[in-house]
Amino acid sequence: MNSKASLALELGRAVIEMRSRSRQFIQARIKENQLNITYEMLEVLMCLWEKDGINQQEIADRIIKEKASMTYLLDNLVKRDLVNRMPDGNDRRNNLIHLTKQGKDLQEKLLPWAMEMYTAASIDLTEEDIIASTLLIKQLTKNIQ
Repeated sequence: MNSKASLALELGRAVIEMRSRSRQFIQARIKENQLNITYEMLEVLMCLWEKDGINQQEIADRIIKEKASMTYLLDNLVKRDLVNRMPDGNDRRNNLIHLTKQGKDLQEKLLPWAMEMYTAASIDLTEEDIIASTLLIKQLTKNIQ
């Protein structure tokens, strides 16, 4: 294997490890606070906190999930009264997913955990390091699409 490919492989492993550790961190906070949600449900909520009222496919694309598994996640979020489905006025085949008041309120509790985690993760990095790394990972992803 050439050295560039080996380095890219190592970077890929590091990204996977970071995702795994961040997931563990957030899952521990969810358990400590006895919240009735999963990490995957939280990913959907975080997507909606950024942009409320989007369709199921857009959420699936953003969090890299299959549309079928999105249906299951959304059903569970609806049951917990965190989101609701509203018909899309532009396309009757689609529903737009909206946060409920409870879903919006949960952001105040959960977002600080993510910020705590990323503050700790970036403690000895410069903004330039983070920007350069983000651009690098995006380029690697683009190259294999």
